[in-house]
Amino acid sequence: MTLSITVVLIIITAISSYYGINNAAFMERCMFIPYKIKRNGQWDRFITSGFIHKDYIHLFFNMFTFYFFGGVVEQVLAYKFGVVMGGAVFVLFYLLGIIISDIPTYLKNQDNSYYRALGASGGTAATVFASIIILPLSDICLFGILCLPGFILGVLFLLYSYFKGKNQDDAINHDAHLYGAIFGIVFILVISPESATTFIDQVLSYKPF
Repeated sequence: MTLSITVVLIIITAISSYYGINNAAFMERCMFIPYKIKRNGQWDRFITSGFIHKDYIHLFFNMFTFYFFGGVVEQVLAYKFGVVMGGAVFVLFYLLGIIISDIPTYLKNQDNSYYRALGASGGTAATVFASIIILPLSDICLFGILCLPGFILGVLFLLYSYFKGKNQDDAINHDAHLYGAIFGIVFILVISPESATTFIDQVLSYKPF
């Protein structure tokens, strides 16, 4: 049985998150702390922070989301570049989503010694929105009750992330959702420009009733 890249990334994230939740020192070393990155040159935090989570609920929601949308993007890249190269591109895409989505936060908080964040928000958001560009009309269901087309739920998700980012009351980098989403959209349009036309055509054809 061959595991997909998506599942492998989930397993790695689950293991490192479990260890971090039970080891405060490890959690502290891996967290995204712009102040320490700037002063101690700990640039690895741009990546390590994406593989730890605040708690099991945070981990579950990020990985549950990544599982469903990661498969779509992984398959598209495998079709376009081949299985091996497509897998490598997918890993690069995911890691870049984590890194790039944290850059604005780093610039904003590099002198704030109290700021800390963690989670795969950037990589997950990049994956979700790349998938939405590919399949904008596919329903996304919240808790199996409320189902909406991807492009509609995507807008609602961005609005939620924007306001949560303005009212930072936890250790989750909600701004990473915004910038991760933007990266995911740009990435898929760069490697597959025809997706823009397909996306627009599908959205314009949408009939709610």
